[in-house]
Formats: sequence, structure tokens, C-alpha cells
Amino acid sequence: MALLPVLVLLVCTLPVATAAWWGTPLLLVPALVAAWVLRVGLDIGPDGVTPRTLLTGRTVPWSEVAGVRVDDDQSLWLVRTSGTEVRLPVVRARDLSRLAAVSGGRIPDPEAAPPVQ
Repeated sequence: MALLPVLVLLVCTLPVATAAWWGTPLLLVPALVAAWVLRVGLDIGPDGVTPRTLLTGRTVPWSEVAGVRVDDDQSLWLVRTSGTEVRLPVVRARDLSRLAAVSGGRIPDPEAAPPVQ
């Protein structure tokens, strides 16, 4: 479903790309957008969290995760025990509950009720 706008972009660039020789490089734009849609994401598994960008994807082990910080624009940043931060692509503050659920409790759910004493 996310590739549907890329297909529309390709159809819109085809007339210009086929009109003259200088329009052919315009076909790179839909190709790059498709690569971005297919590549960028967030993988969470038993080994840790892997934020994937267009060119890189490095796993942060759970032992190095100190928490999650919400930025002013609602983007999420993974805070490491060393104090450095790694941006979590394609997730926002509204996704914190789902992020907590798939982390297996390693990331606390901010919407969960506090334990009754």
C-alpha cells in the first residue's frame, strides 16, 4: 500500500522522462523513493532494536538501552546507557504502547495503569 504513491509518481514522471534525453534521470526519483519506502523501518527482536535508514542499520542490544525520549515534534529517540541517542524512524509518540508491547516489557508502556499496592 505504501508503494501506491510511488507508482503514481512514476506514472507522472514518465511523460517528461520519455520526451527528451535529459528527462531520463528523472526516473531515479521514483526509484529512490521506492527504496526509501522498502528500506527505512524499525526491527525489534530478542537481540535488540535495529533502526534502519536508507543506508545503515545497526542493532542496539537491549543491555545498552536506557530508555526512550520523545522529542518536541513527537519523534522517538532511543537513549543508550552511554548517553548517546539513536533516532527511531517511522514511529511517533502515539506508537509508544505498541513499541512497549513488542519490546517484551523492556520499554515501559506509558499508558499502562500503575501497579496497585
